[in-house]
Amino acid sequence: MSDPQQKQDEGTEETFISHLVELRDRIMRAGIAVIVVFVSLVYWAPDIFKLLARPLMNNLPKDGKMIVTDVTGSFFVPMKVTMLVAFVIALPVVLYQIWAFVAPGLYQHEKKLVAPLVASSYTLFLCGMAFAYFVVFPTIFRVMAHYNAPLGAEMTTDIDNYLSFVLTMFIAFGVTFEVPIVVVILVRMGLVTVKKLKEVRPYVIVGAFIIAAVVTPPDVFSQLILALPLIVLYEAGIIAARIFIGTGEKAPDESKATS
Repeated sequence: MSDPQQKQDEGTEETFISHLVELRDRIMRAGIAVIVVFVSLVYWAPDIFKLLARPLMNNLPKDGKMIVTDVTGSFFVPMKVTMLVAFVIALPVVLYQIWAFVAPGLYQHEKKLVAPLVASSYTLFLCGMAFAYFVVFPTIFRVMAHYNAPLGAEMTTDIDNYLSFVLTMFIAFGVTFEVPIVVVILVRMGLVTVKKLKEVRPYVIVGAFIIAAVVTPPDVFSQLILALPLIVLYEAGIIAARIFIGTGEKAPDESKATS
């Protein structure tokens, strides 16, 4: 009686170990991809940081400079920026490794859904970062410089603090641009309908301005820069859900049928 049970336990243990080994290999491959890109870019680390700092430098007063308050900041901050750039560039490889690990456990219709969602999520996140870099940063720094001028205050910042601010903005706008994907997934899973999404639109608008007030600097214009795209992207998500899934009234039944 114990032999079949023992064999079953051994088989389960071997399967678990094999999954752990595969997970380790996938993580190593993803890490190697990031390291390879980082090593390829590390020579240009100062130039990459200058590119990141350009929106601020263009809005500093004449002869304005960034400062370094940490002894090692001038070395490690450009390295951090380069590593982040390397991760963004290598992210498709990282996502593929994740996909290759979880794909065997998915149904066929789930595989067809996940691949375009991952690709579109990556694209939208990059669009959010680009929007922050080319639109938000110049606007915020210009506004802040305008506030400092009447006070006679010199607008300078530590490079480490600047990096923290930039990362916060990149993440905020990158996640904001994922709103259409989130809306489509919620409708596809049958958790909400398009009709319900339209009904809660006023609450979403209020929530968008609350989020913008928390994330962005304390001026109305900067808050509008985040709140308005968030509202527009929410509407885009509703339109995408209506096009690709339907009105959403039949979404729960359809999801059951496909599963």
